[in-house]
Amino acid sequence: MPVETNNKKRQIKPPRIRQFGGSLLILLTLLFLLNAIVPSFFGPRLPQVPYSDFIAQVQAGRVERAVVGGDRIEYALKTQTPDGKPTEQVFATTPVALDLDLPKILRDNKVEFAAPQPNQNAWISTLLSWVVPPLIFFGIWGFFLNRGGGGPAALTVGKSKARIYSEGSTGVKFIDVAGVDEAKAELEEIVDFLKSADKYTRLGAKIPKGVLVVGPPGTGKTLLAKAIAGEASVPFFSISGSEFIELFVGVGAARVRDLFEQAKQQAPCIVFIDELDALGKSRGGGPMMGGNDEREQTLNQLLTEMDGFDANTGVIIIAATNRPEILDPALRRPGRFDRQVVVDRPDKIGREAILKVHARNVKLADDVNLGTIAIRTPGFAGADLANLVNEAALLAARQNREAVIMADFNEAIERVVAGLEKRSRVLNEIEKKTVAYHEVGHAIIGALMPGAGKVEKISVVPRGVGALGYTIQMPEEDRFLMIEDEIRGRIATLLGGRSAEEVVFGKVSTGASDDIQKATDLAERAVTLYGMSDKLGPVAFEKVQQQFLEGYGNPRRSISPEVAQEIDREVKQIVDNAHHIALSILQENRDLLEQTAQELLQKEILEGTQLREHLNQAKAPDELAQWLQTGKLSEDKPLMQSLLV
Repeated sequence: MPVETNNKKRQIKPPRIRQFGGSLLILLTLLFLLNAIVPSFFGPRLPQVPYSDFIAQVQAGRVERAVVGGDRIEYALKTQTPDGKPTEQVFATTPVALDLDLPKILRDNKVEFAAPQPNQNAWISTLLSWVVPPLIFFGIWGFFLNRGGGGPAALTVGKSKARIYSEGSTGVKFIDVAGVDEAKAELEEIVDFLKSADKYTRLGAKIPKGVLVVGPPGTGKTLLAKAIAGEASVPFFSISGSEFIELFVGVGAARVRDLFEQAKQQAPCIVFIDELDALGKSRGGGPMMGGNDEREQTLNQLLTEMDGFDANTGVIIIAATNRPEILDPALRRPGRFDRQVVVDRPDKIGREAILKVHARNVKLADDVNLGTIAIRTPGFAGADLANLVNEAALLAARQNREAVIMADFNEAIERVVAGLEKRSRVLNEIEKKTVAYHEVGHAIIGALMPGAGKVEKISVVPRGVGALGYTIQMPEEDRFLMIEDEIRGRIATLLGGRSAEEVVFGKVSTGASDDIQKATDLAERAVTLYGMSDKLGPVAFEKVQQQFLEGYGNPRRSISPEVAQEIDREVKQIVDNAHHIALSILQENRDLLEQTAQELLQKEILEGTQLREHLNQAKAPDELAQWLQTGKLSEDKPLMQSLLV
């Protein structure tokens, strides 16, 4: 698993571009304020009077002179100071439109009048009337451009957003990679080519143009690419597939062209595209065949840049995805991405190596055994193991310990698998008793069934969202295949909790809903996907579409109603037989069920030697071996109701 080191990454940052829309809006605000301030700042501030008062003052002979404009009249009154000296008082009024008698009234009353002088500041208002409207348009355009394009400047919307790392500055080397030795060996060839290309070219060999790294989430695909750049000491362009697609059509294709132009200038170099499925989704998968949307234009440009007339000498493309099945076939063909490297979840040896890498900076106590932790974490990806080590360190710090002990790792495993412990959730007596028998039922059946794993711990302490109790089973070794009897054993173990409630209480609770769901799904996959039905034969009725992502259902093929009914009957028979076996086992071990459940109610948790002493006493009924071997029960099997007490 690749691991981030503490070395500080030195990233070549492009010059920062000021926000176009924001700067223009500030300029517009200043211009509007200037337009509002100029007239009042440069023009006189005179008292306003009604137009009728102005006419009355003219007719009374009090107005000495007036300046008559189209929308404003300024006039001076004949007044005297207290000591008898003449003075003037200037007023302003707004004329009534179409008053053609005003000049005659002024002449009749011997008032000196004239038109206003041209305003020296009028050019400012004229300029603003021409400049402000275009600026308003560009300001609104820049505002929406910033929102739609993630904030680039108007003239750089088609520029690539790739982050450029200088030679060897990614901070990750191959020494920081563990648990994926096969993938690392494949990618080391890329590094060797970048360091000594003559070794390959003299024999006529060509390095792959593109390397597609696929695998489940958290397995270290991105950091593997960084390790390649760190080892090869070449420029490293990093960008996500979603960063090409924008609001405007054509922007993504322009960014692809710009990215490859920059890469060619710094060749030899590496271009890393993360989450390629956001960009390279198959063009023929949708209802609109032959569409020409933004994503397809961007994909077409990428295909052209990777294998067009202009060869990208010295530019190696590395892409990562966890959905390779949806990529366009033209993108995966030889000549573009002509090498596929699978980075899968690590095995036990790989998990132990990953734990060693993550625990380098963690103070571990003497009792910590990373090999044991690796055994207890099957199916964990590198990111899960990194989180596990960190959780254990946090738990130790919370307890003010000087080092992380093995108990911290055990608690961290349970946190990751089952969730946070919730002792504040108090169960009443009936609920706690039901949960205790439920979990002991899982444990007893799991101890006898193949493929179920070793029962490590049972508890009635609530954890996570809805788990009122839990049973932890750990496989003794990594398994990559499941045999028929192991599938039947897992289904019976899943139904052990519900069966224990039936045997003890004669009725069931809602606590087995998740177990029933998992048992039904496993039985359905055995029939429709694995071909383990004698009546239906080796026929697959589901199409596997998700290779690395969990939680996605596989679509069922088109089948007839008769086949659908037969599938339902086969699934029900598998679940019913497993249910009957679980009831038989618990009836055979009724005393052990009571004894273990009572002790669990007192101690709340059973694990280690105490738990093994109980489970070693479990006995299997006679029909168990026949059912595991053939998947069928004898014709004279007792009715389930006869097993209820």
